[in-house]
Amino acid sequence: MPQHSVTAALIVAAGRGVRAGGPVPKQYAMVAGRPVLAHTVAAFTAHPEIDCVLCVVGPDDGPAYSAAMGDGGPKLLPPATGGASRQASVLQGLRALAALKPDVVLIHDAVRPFVTPELISACIAATSGAAGAVAAMPMADTVKVADAAGRVVETLDRSRLWRAQTPQAFRFAAILAAHEAAAAEGVSSLTDDAAVAERAGLDVTLVTGHAGNWKITTPEDLAMAETALAGGAPSTPPPLADLRVGQGYDIHRLVPGDHVWLCGVRIPHTATLEGHSDADVGLHALTDALLATIADADIGEHFRNTDPRWRGAASHVFLADAARRVRAKGGSILNVDVTLLSEAPKISPHRDAMRARIAEVLGIATERVSVKATTNEGLGSIGRREGIAALASATVILR
Repeated sequence: MPQHSVTAALIVAAGRGVRAGGPVPKQYAMVAGRPVLAHTVAAFTAHPEIDCVLCVVGPDDGPAYSAAMGDGGPKLLPPATGGASRQASVLQGLRALAALKPDVVLIHDAVRPFVTPELISACIAATSGAAGAVAAMPMADTVKVADAAGRVVETLDRSRLWRAQTPQAFRFAAILAAHEAAAAEGVSSLTDDAAVAERAGLDVTLVTGHAGNWKITTPEDLAMAETALAGGAPSTPPPLADLRVGQGYDIHRLVPGDHVWLCGVRIPHTATLEGHSDADVGLHALTDALLATIADADIGEHFRNTDPRWRGAASHVFLADAARRVRAKGGSILNVDVTLLSEAPKISPHRDAMRARIAEVLGIATERVSVKATTNEGLGSIGRREGIAALASATVILR
């Protein structure tokens, strides 16, 4: 009879979390009535494909960990003590798991409590064809390389760039050997486990993550997590009765230039949009749509075009503020939709990057974001290529 394969989860919780401030490390900060770590661990102990969960904690964190987790349930193993770096802590955790001889291990940040069951399953499944699998999001922003003086020396091809998340899943024996080899050779500064695997020559594949799987780092992140967890994770809002739908519209004139900003993406063009900020009509319309769901005026009220602070500002700042206002009212964003009205440039090559960028700013899954475009068939000011307009809608559910 074939032996049941074992899949383990290793939660890295030994960091100090200094950027989040507060009297305790951020993994022990209380959010929606429970420590962040408890929310994260629950995502794995509740998953049917996970057989056991082990946390790696700081050497002085025993009392805080015990208070946070209680008995933790039958899947939760006694914690391991971490080392001086994240890499060292993971190695300690892998060594503690070795006696169980797991086939697959998922390594996850303690302060990513919004990981979904679907993402966990996808990472596990990916290890059947590779030694490792990394949850990651495609890069939406243009990435620059600068010298020590802050001068741009290179622009990277973002089509090949991904932002790594966790979980990162590996064949257990392979990643343990890779960590042991790095430690034996004095290599201790690798920032994630995929880098350890890559150094050992292991094949690592990408699994598309989701924008809602964000990492709690700052006090603002803790506040957002409180709202999200109290009312349901951003990707899975609760079925409450107060459903709100908002609409927004914006239009900007085209003037001489070489690019336009649309839905958070810089697109080369023969003209540019005129405005006090970056004139991103897509994000402006969507900002108004979100504000409409909570009847909180409009973008012009909160970010006046007479205020020098917003001269040339990136419009994702406005959109993020609208999302913050929605969540402060107890709202969860269900979905958003943007329609761009433009004769040019062509939108379809940039649609996926636009959706990913909006999802990132709003902290929701990409599948909850729609972006589409249409022309005006040569009619009116849009048809004459005098400007670009956008229509947007947003659906929000309030606690």
